[in-house]
Amino acid sequence: MRDETKCLHAGYTPGNAQPRVMPIVQSITYTYDSAEEIAKVFDDPTLSLVYSRFGNPTVMAVEEKIAQLEGGVAAMCTSSGQAANLLAVLNICGAGDHIVSLGAIYGGTTNLFSVTLKRLGITTTFVSQDDSDESIEAAFTPRTRLVFGETIANPAMAVLDIERFARIAHKHGVPLMVDNTFATPIFCKPISFGADIVVHSTSKYMDGHAVQIGGVIVDGGTFDWTNGKYPELTEPDESYHGISYTKAYGKAAYITRARMNLMRDFGVYPAAHSAFLLNLGLETLPVRMRQYSQNGLAVAKYLEANPKVLSVKYPALPSDKDYPLAQKYLTGCCAVISFVIDGGREKAMKFLDALRLASNEVHVADIRTCILHPASSTHRQCTDEQLKAAGISEGLVRLSVGLENVEDIISDLQQAFDQI
Repeated sequence: MRDETKCLHAGYTPGNAQPRVMPIVQSITYTYDSAEEIAKVFDDPTLSLVYSRFGNPTVMAVEEKIAQLEGGVAAMCTSSGQAANLLAVLNICGAGDHIVSLGAIYGGTTNLFSVTLKRLGITTTFVSQDDSDESIEAAFTPRTRLVFGETIANPAMAVLDIERFARIAHKHGVPLMVDNTFATPIFCKPISFGADIVVHSTSKYMDGHAVQIGGVIVDGGTFDWTNGKYPELTEPDESYHGISYTKAYGKAAYITRARMNLMRDFGVYPAAHSAFLLNLGLETLPVRMRQYSQNGLAVAKYLEANPKVLSVKYPALPSDKDYPLAQKYLTGCCAVISFVIDGGREKAMKFLDALRLASNEVHVADIRTCILHPASSTHRQCTDEQLKAAGISEGLVRLSVGLENVEDIISDLQQAFDQI
C-alpha cells in the first residue's frame, strides 16, 4: 500500500460484521480463563494483553499504522513526544553513557539532554552540521551510545543530512535516532536514508488538530545491537526471567525492550481515546501535508520579499542554504517558517500582539495558523550559547502556517507588519 492508503487502512482490518471504523477499547485490563495463561503472559508480555500500561488494542492499531508509514518493524506510542525521546534514550543509555546530538534541535529536547539526563549520569555533546566530519567524530567517546538529530529542526528549520550522520554514527558502532515530527513520514522516511530509530511528537502534524498530546518511537529494525555496546539488549534481563531481547525478538529487540522494560516501569502509555483521535488525524495526513506545503511556500515567499524581515529560514525556498538537502531528503516541506524581524525582541513581540487571525500560542503544526517567539517561550531556559547553536536570535519568530486561505493568512501578517 502507498502512504495515502496506509493512512486509511493500516493497523486495523475489520472482520465480518465488525466495526468499519477502528473502535475505542476503553478498558484497563483483560480477562483470562486460567491463572496459568496470565503467568505465561507475564513471562512474555508480547504473547497477549494483560494491562493497558503495556498495550491496548486501539493504541496498538495506531502503532502498527505509524510503523508501516515509517518503514519500521514496530512502534510504541507514548503519552508525549518528550516521553518518546526519554524512553528512546533510556532504552540504550545508562549512567556514564554519552550522546552526540545536533545543536539545532527543539529547546525542550536540549533541556532534556543537557539538564535532566545529565542528572541521571548521561552526558551530551552538541555538534553543528556545519562542522567537519573530523570535528563531529572528535565528540565521540568510548561511552557514546547514540547520535540524535531532527529531520527539520524546530525552530531553526535546518534540514538534517541523514545519510552523513548515519554514516558517522555507524562508523562508531552506534545508532542514529531522528525526530521526524516536522517532516512526517509523508515527506521523509529517515529509515530509508540510514536512520535506525525514529521518534515523533504526534501532537503536531500527525494529530493536526491540537486535541491531544502524544509521542511515538519507531524501531527501524536495521541496527546490529550485538556489537558489544548494548548489554541491555543482548544479555539476560533478570526482570523478565533472563530473556535476551536480541535472541528472542531479533530485529524488534529494541522496541520490545522499550515496551517490556521501560513502559512497564514508567507507564507513559497513551489512553485509548487519545489514540483514536490521533488515528483520525493520521487518516487525513497526506492531504493536509500537501496543503501545508503549498501554504507554507506562499507565505515564505511573501516574507522573503518583506522589507521589515531581515531573514527567512524555510528549506523549500531556493535561496535557503539547506535547499539542496531539502531536495534530497524531502518530498515536500512542512508549513513552519522561522523569520527574523528587524528590531529584535521588542518589535517581534509587538508584531505577535498585533496579529488577529494567527494565534499567539505555545504550539506548532496545527490546522490553524499559530505563532511564537521562541527566545521568550520554548527556548527561554536555554543559555546564549544554546540559543546560538539552535539558530535562535532575539528577533526570531516561529510561524506555523495553517490551512486557512493563504491570502487571509498573508493579509493578517501584513496588517501586523503595518503596525510596527
